[in-house]
Amino acid sequence: MKVLVTGGSGFIASWIRKELAARGHSVLVMDHQDRRQNLAPDEEFFLGDVRDATAVTEAAAHVDGIIHLAAVLGTQETISNPRPSAETNILGSLNVFEAAAQYGLPVVYAGVGNHAFRLVGTGCYTITKSAAEDLARMYNLYRDGGRITIVRPVNAYGPGQSIAKPYGTSKVRKILPALTCRALIGSPIEVYGDGTQISDCVYVEDVARAFVTALEHTAVNGPTEKPVEVGPLTSVTVNDIAAMVAGHAAAVTGRPVVDLVHLPMRPGEIPNAVVSSDTSTLQQIGMTAADFVPLAEGIRRTVDYYATQWLPGWLQGMQVSA
Repeated sequence: MKVLVTGGSGFIASWIRKELAARGHSVLVMDHQDRRQNLAPDEEFFLGDVRDATAVTEAAAHVDGIIHLAAVLGTQETISNPRPSAETNILGSLNVFEAAAQYGLPVVYAGVGNHAFRLVGTGCYTITKSAAEDLARMYNLYRDGGRITIVRPVNAYGPGQSIAKPYGTSKVRKILPALTCRALIGSPIEVYGDGTQISDCVYVEDVARAFVTALEHTAVNGPTEKPVEVGPLTSVTVNDIAAMVAGHAAAVTGRPVVDLVHLPMRPGEIPNAVVSSDTSTLQQIGMTAADFVPLAEGIRRTVDYYATQWLPGWLQGMQVSA
């Protein structure tokens, strides 16, 4: 298949593109920023925004399937400024689903692991991503050509994930880079809330395998009956994750294990929250979470990546500024 990957320059997308190539599929990357310099030699690039229905329809005309990842991310960010996420995550998804229905294309849509939070109050990211899930179900039920499978990963992590300020340039804080960078430089790890909340993490390579497998399944069998939830078999707390990161960072750097510092929860975060997955839904596409990278191993790989790819540049920058 030739597969259109919307938001194709992002973190999860980069791993999905590798997985597609490994399985013999060709890739058309669609992104609203011109990042074609990051493409593999055999990948194609389409400059366009999913909010532009004409651009999406044109891109869809040249492929056999779509993995739809393009979205405006962030919890606090979408509370303070909800319009961009509403426009991209709802209207952009509508454009993708409409174009796919026009050409009879299978689609895998990236849902959100904390979808249940919309019932108790959360950021516009979860609200809008969940609204697009409702649109997907509508297309599958009532529109000719509706062939959309929803894949809901929990917190994807791994090498290459962007780093938020002050340690990087990203505007959105992700849990593993945030914990890892502080631990590697010897600063206390900041945990929002008491850390007993469940926020499951899944290694990005496993997420990529789930998305590509779901697309292949949908192309042959149609959409799955239920959303495919991608996460670990066993849940852990945020404190557990932070402790693993701190321990491996200490082993890598030779410094003492850093402390955990608890901060007040931010808007959109829910005390005692549980973000986990029903991993039995993976059976719909012939997968099992038992084959996923264990959390301790995934954290080891991730901390090692930032220790070699990020830490030297950070330390050099600190020396220059001093």
